Amino acid sequence: MSDMLQLVDQLHLQEAKTAVRTCSLRTFCVSLRQAKAYRTLGSLLLICTGMLFCACNGTDLSSSTNAPVISNPPKTALPMPPLNGKSLENMGWSMTDGKRNTFSEFKGKVLVLDFYATWCSPCRISIPHLINLQRRYETQVSVIGLNVGGPEDADRVPGFARQFNIQYSLAVPDDELAAFLLADVDAIPQTFVFDRKGQLIQRFIGFSERTGEEIDRIVEAALRSSTD
Repeated sequence: MSDMLQLVDQLHLQEAKTAVRTCSLRTFCVSLRQAKAYRTLGSLLLICTGMLFCACNGTDLSSSTNAPVISNPPKTALPMPPLNGKSLENMGWSMTDGKRNTFSEFKGKVLVLDFYATWCSPCRISIPHLINLQRRYETQVSVIGLNVGGPEDADRVPGFARQFNIQYSLAVPDDELAAFLLADVDAIPQTFVFDRKGQLIQRFIGFSERTGEEIDRIVEAALRSSTD
């Protein structure tokens, strides 16, 4: 039985660690404490099963709860949200100094929008990569972090920026923009790369080493694109 309990631990701890690659705006970050809950449930199931002299395959461990655990690593890139005839031209975001920017102001540059929250662990992990991305391309690329953690989280952004030494722009997206781009999937971080013509060319959900490499590749391709 101890071997089976260890297997339950390993499986669900791995699920919890994998889920840390994304956070849900509805449920916040997945905690490793959920893995402990799985262990308790697994123990009870094993005891009951032993009493009934039945075999246990553990298939009910995940289906019996609503815990937002992702059993497989999130894809590096997912399909872009539908445009439904809408235009991004006049959608935008408000900077920390109160100034408002729109998409139309960034024509001719590669634009990288990163939706994040200060409480999201994978968002924090992605920050050094975004800092290096902005530093590497300077005026050719604009990286903008868009906080979607709510009003209270927005108040934490100045301290958060100092803590992580963030050197790219931080802002709060218009409600219409956040609802538009995050309509089908609310997990964060989400990173959107727009080419020089303002066309959305790739969307990334979650962050891992592979995601960072893919973002670099897409940005480099976008820099080679025409502005015509």
